[in-house]
Amino acid sequence: MDRLRGDSPAKRHNARTIAALTGNPGCSRRAVLDAAGVDKPRLAQHIGFPMGFGQSRFALARGNGFEAMLKADNCALLLSVLRDVLGLDTPSVSYDDLGDDDDATLGARHGRTRKLLAAAANAALVDHPLLTLDVAGRQVFLEPDLIAFQVEGKLHVVEIKSFAIVDGQADSAKVSAAAVQAAVYVLALRRLLAELGHDPALVSHDVVLVCPKDFSLTPAAEVIDVRKQLATLTRQLTRLASVSDLAAALPPGVSFDMAMPPADLVASLHAVEARYAPECLSTCELAVFCRHESAGHTAALGRPVRDALGGVETIAEVLELAAGTRTPTEEQVEAAALLQAAARLRAEIL
Repeated sequence: MDRLRGDSPAKRHNARTIAALTGNPGCSRRAVLDAAGVDKPRLAQHIGFPMGFGQSRFALARGNGFEAMLKADNCALLLSVLRDVLGLDTPSVSYDDLGDDDDATLGARHGRTRKLLAAAANAALVDHPLLTLDVAGRQVFLEPDLIAFQVEGKLHVVEIKSFAIVDGQADSAKVSAAAVQAAVYVLALRRLLAELGHDPALVSHDVVLVCPKDFSLTPAAEVIDVRKQLATLTRQLTRLASVSDLAAALPPGVSFDMAMPPADLVASLHAVEARYAPECLSTCELAVFCRHESAGHTAALGRPVRDALGGVETIAEVLELAAGTRTPTEEQVEAAALLQAAARLRAEIL
């Protein structure tokens, strides 16, 4: 993995990048690049396919302001929200702020987190905890918004987001992304409790999502079950841990060293199979390159089309099979019949 990355330092993962791994678990290219710690935004920029997504500074400022308001006065406002959504009847709850250290002292804060979680037996709010998770053999530091010890001895992860819940509804894509990110924290917390000799099941699979209500900064909370996200995340992290077998099968000259010319990096990318889908544009920094690469292929039309047309790789093949000018292979017979029926219906309608 170090050889694939070259002289560039390994890209440090965080909860967002780990959560993004679940977006396209079948993509070998992403698995190899993430396991090697390749800086994908920098790589995309270097080869001429920069990615433009990311949070605006206004969204970041709104999010920071909302979180600060919730956590003011020892989380007084947040505690009232948690009492309502979790059904708490505890009159007073202890509050522990573990600090917000720089990179040089992350290990110390992680030690404080371990010590507090090992000793805590009563209801509590833990602010600025620091957890760790192994990703492809590298230790990643993770900072949940909050850990709440509360309901029937269960620990709940609290995730604070700045997108709004309007009339009881929120953007489904944003809620889904928040659920996966919270699942990363749940998994890390469970593994830490197991190391401390506690039952990992003490960490609830129900996480609390706190967002602004309607068009104000009034907080609203919802409980989300992240068992599905946990299962997907666990499978993908296991796959990354064994990705060395996939990397070992690559041609000897494959490298993602940023010192290489762009043409050589593109050739190395072509040597690793990708599984592009339009959804990649919102989660992967190399999606613009992969979209360009997949032009003319059925994969570019999305997973439903690719799955329905299994064995038909290109748009040209699709058109020929639909017109009946191409003899389908054995694995294309079903797709060919589907395409010819669709072409016949289209002709009748027109």
